[in-house]
Amino acid sequence: MALDGSFLRHLKVELESRALEARVDKVYQPNREEMVLQMRTRTDHFNLLLSARANSARIHFTRSIPENPKQPPMLCMLMRKRLSGARLLRVEQQGLDRVLRLVFDAVNELGDRVELSIYMEIMGRYSNIIFVDEQNKVIDSLKRVDAEMSSARLVLPGLSYQAPPPQDKRCALEIPAEEVVAGLRTGNSDIALSKALLNTLQGVSPVVCRELSHQTLRGADRTLYELTPEQWDRLRFFLSRLFDTVRRADGVPHMVADMTGKPKDFSFIPIEQYGLSAIVSRKETFSVLLEDFYGEKDQIERMRTRAQDILRLLTNTAERLEHKIGKQRLELEQCAKREELRLCGELINANLYRLQKGMAAAELENFYEEGLPLLRISMDPLLTPAQNAQKYFKEYRKANTAEKYLTEQIALAEEELQYIDTVFEELSRAQTERELAEIRQELVEQGYIRPPKGKQKPPQGTQPLSFLSSDGLPILVGRNNRQNDQLTLKKAANNDYWFHTKNIPGSHTILVTGGKEPPESSMLEAAQLAAYFSRARESAQVPVDYTQVRNVSKPSGAKPGRVIYVGYNTVYVTPGPALPEQLTRS
Repeated sequence: MALDGSFLRHLKVELESRALEARVDKVYQPNREEMVLQMRTRTDHFNLLLSARANSARIHFTRSIPENPKQPPMLCMLMRKRLSGARLLRVEQQGLDRVLRLVFDAVNELGDRVELSIYMEIMGRYSNIIFVDEQNKVIDSLKRVDAEMSSARLVLPGLSYQAPPPQDKRCALEIPAEEVVAGLRTGNSDIALSKALLNTLQGVSPVVCRELSHQTLRGADRTLYELTPEQWDRLRFFLSRLFDTVRRADGVPHMVADMTGKPKDFSFIPIEQYGLSAIVSRKETFSVLLEDFYGEKDQIERMRTRAQDILRLLTNTAERLEHKIGKQRLELEQCAKREELRLCGELINANLYRLQKGMAAAELENFYEEGLPLLRISMDPLLTPAQNAQKYFKEYRKANTAEKYLTEQIALAEEELQYIDTVFEELSRAQTERELAEIRQELVEQGYIRPPKGKQKPPQGTQPLSFLSSDGLPILVGRNNRQNDQLTLKKAANNDYWFHTKNIPGSHTILVTGGKEPPESSMLEAAQLAAYFSRARESAQVPVDYTQVRNVSKPSGAKPGRVIYVGYNTVYVTPGPALPEQLTRS
């Protein structure tokens, strides 16, 4: 992982420069993998995030606090009780281990001053936040580890804290670069330079090892055996420079993004290995770097965790509807043969004088076709010819009725499936607990979720997203289906313009015109916002339909968010995250 021991050393220095002597004001636990300490000094206040997520474990200052559950978890309440008012004394790191110890000066129940500590362990899926007392015994932890999970290292309340087992690697704080080079020259020579460095150095991530190899070999990829004396000298130089940076902790936060702006890597040194295929930017602080790198990913993960029950419901409902539609379509195909049933009944009726009871089949001339070809018709020997004819007519009428019923039911099921698809899409865009509560309320009203027992306070509603176009016209974007209906059918004026992606789930977008003809630039920006707040946000040339609100109506009994519209035009736009950020929120 990019957040290695060397990077953590830089974070340690950053924490010390701002957080030492700060007091814990509040403790939050937004979810089961994150803690937030709200801290203050006489001149400053800030939030310190501790995350034990498997794919984004880290510690840094954060500019915002994630939404918290109504009922705080037990660990959160315990830390509030023991750490409120505690003062941060020091931040410790052993060598280049990926473990930081935050030591606090606190007061116990008897009023005595004690040292309490938080160990922030950053180790991939084994990451953890461990709260220990003055005797270094575990008070509790974010992830408890019992004997069934690990026999080597237990993390349980009451047990002494045990540091993670040491790595069999060389620490840049303890050895010179010459010693590392000498060890590489006598080791396995058939291994690539970057991999050899990764296997040798403690606290250095793969991206740093690749960067050292890139600088040494000038972009080539070679094994240790293929290195020339000049390249060994270059490696020694770049290693020495790296070691000095780590010891002084004077690196600079750099983030690598692909050409679309999506974060790709980060480090405490400049990254040149990607060449022109990536964008490298320098950040103000290491905390800003980590928040920018993990921010969007963590937001998606948080909402996915909180929306698991809704996601499971929608998935099961969609699978049930797809199975139902498939089965009904097969039955509908069988109904298509109903005219054959009618034909058999009519031919039997026309030849009653030639047929007798007890016949299992009859070959009769089909007078509906030219040349009168013979048609073999199966018959029930236990029935008279007239009764066989009536049986065919009865099956014909049954198939005819079934076709009408199945056609209606398939249309209803497909409409319901489209509605579920829109809820899927709005769930993917939900960013706050309030938005999730609105989606839940919508599903309760539609009968998909059983309403809670007793009187429940309805969720506090959110407002539509609001922007100002470059021409100063308001653009409103619905967050969910209920909001889409309110926005389009009640709030918007008849002369305002309505935008929606063509046959793609997304938000209703309203360009408020004030009764005047809007500029083309505002129309284009509204269309781009409609495309961005839809399932096609990462696509190019997205079709967006637009018309005046007067041309939009809701069919009787239709699901939330569903409308019909006439007199529309279609424009093709390419959405992107830059426009919503550029347009001023009104």
